[in-house]
Amino acid sequence: MDNLSDTLKKLKITAVDRTEDSLEGCLDCLLQALAQNNMETSEKIQGSGILQLFASLLIPQSSCTAKVANIIAEVAKNEFMRIPCVDAGLISPLVQLLNSKDQEVLLQTGRALGNICYDSHSLQAQLINMGVIPTLVKLLGIHCQNAALTEMCLVAFGNLAELESSKEQFASTNIAEELVKLFKKQIEHDKREMIFEVLAPLAENDAIKLQLVEAGLVECLLETVQEKVDSEKEEDIAELKTASDLMVLLLLGDESMQKLFEGGKGNVFQRVLSWIPSNNHQLQLAGALAIANFARNDGNCIHMVDNGIVEKLMDLLDRHVEDGNVTVQHAALSALRNLAIPVVNKAKMLSAGVTEAVLKFLKSEMPPVQFKLLGTLRMLIDAQAEAAEQLGKNVKLVERLVEWCEAKDHAGVMGESNRLLSALIRHSKSKDVIKTIVQSGGIKHLVTMATSEHVIMQNEALVALALIAALELGTAEKDLESAKLVQILHRLLADERSAPEIKYNSMVLICALMGSESLHKEVQDLAFLDVVSKLRSHENKSVAQQASLTEQRLTVAS
Repeated sequence: MDNLSDTLKKLKITAVDRTEDSLEGCLDCLLQALAQNNMETSEKIQGSGILQLFASLLIPQSSCTAKVANIIAEVAKNEFMRIPCVDAGLISPLVQLLNSKDQEVLLQTGRALGNICYDSHSLQAQLINMGVIPTLVKLLGIHCQNAALTEMCLVAFGNLAELESSKEQFASTNIAEELVKLFKKQIEHDKREMIFEVLAPLAENDAIKLQLVEAGLVECLLETVQEKVDSEKEEDIAELKTASDLMVLLLLGDESMQKLFEGGKGNVFQRVLSWIPSNNHQLQLAGALAIANFARNDGNCIHMVDNGIVEKLMDLLDRHVEDGNVTVQHAALSALRNLAIPVVNKAKMLSAGVTEAVLKFLKSEMPPVQFKLLGTLRMLIDAQAEAAEQLGKNVKLVERLVEWCEAKDHAGVMGESNRLLSALIRHSKSKDVIKTIVQSGGIKHLVTMATSEHVIMQNEALVALALIAALELGTAEKDLESAKLVQILHRLLADERSAPEIKYNSMVLICALMGSESLHKEVQDLAFLDVVSKLRSHENKSVAQQASLTEQRLTVAS
């Protein structure tokens, strides 16, 4: 190692003299020492203060530049050397060198920058601000025949694309075109994998999604799926998953999704449809998720339901009832839920037997499946009185809903169960449904729902409770009493933060409760008149009018 000390001393002198030959000899010795013992050599380099000299050696026209960049790349493999490299002012001259025409200089410069900024978001952000993205994209286009340079660019893109601030810069380049061109040429699995690793974070940006679609990425992905679908090789299975996942990601952008839907006639849409009946779980999953994404606007939903998509999804669900694949169940239910949103689809889907298909999953213990199942049923019965009544009289369903209303570990499932309970009453307006819900112990959950932090849920609960009070007060009286409904209504009316519709519906409910002797007594004991009379001057006309009516009702009743 004494040789190394001599080399470092000599390098200091030659760096000042700029004698190219002896400089080159010193750099070769350093590279050799780094190859033998990188860490120890790096420590010596740091201790020698030579790093500061490197900035002045990183000049485009020197024959030693590539070697200097290579040394920096080697020392920056060590975490403890990265900050010293930054402090030595190496980033700026390295970034300048990315404009070099020399491929070896470019390669070593890219490695050096990549290693210095490895794992540091702040340094990567600095590179983005210095404009390296357009430069690297240009390099990829020019040197696409050079495998090592291509790989260097891909590694850099993979790191930089993780940062949100990079997306806008990437979107202003022709990165989509370059990556798709590169992907088409690649046969090796590892190289394709690298391209995928860049595409996935980039495809999260809507503008880039569209650029990728226009550059023909979708056709490449469909081809990959076609090629790998029957293979049992591990790397082919992985590539099939990556390609189909990426396809679904591209459909998350509204513009890119519509472009690929092409009014339901598009080749892409048709190919995705063919994945649903396949025997490959990954393709079934991607197919169902793609349909859920296509079903993000009413026109698409109506077209798909008219063209038989519901039957395909129900067949898929049917194949996964017993010990099925949870992700496929979840995806198929998501698609059905989205398809059930347009009013014209509800009756069609009900008569196709969707509720029966969905109810087969009532026994599922998986919260994501429970959540989508509840959402699908809630969408289907919206303003469909007959369906709401039929489901609301289904004791098994109602008992399961009441059970899920207590799923404190899963707020989504708990919220959706409450909303479906309320929806069964609101849409059916049926005494039988109310009786089923009372018998199953559902009333207390509707009362709790009235205190939710979400106004929409509070409102749905109050409307359902008002219907219970109007249609079956005798049956529900005891449960309403033990759930402390009257106290809750008093709180909602007295709270200045309650939304106008909450105040309005609370007063409607108070009037309806007067038909019960015990609840009436509670209302009198809590001095509701004071709270209600204040609301007569409320800025919302409906609230003010309802306050006058409620005041009259309370006065007469007392």
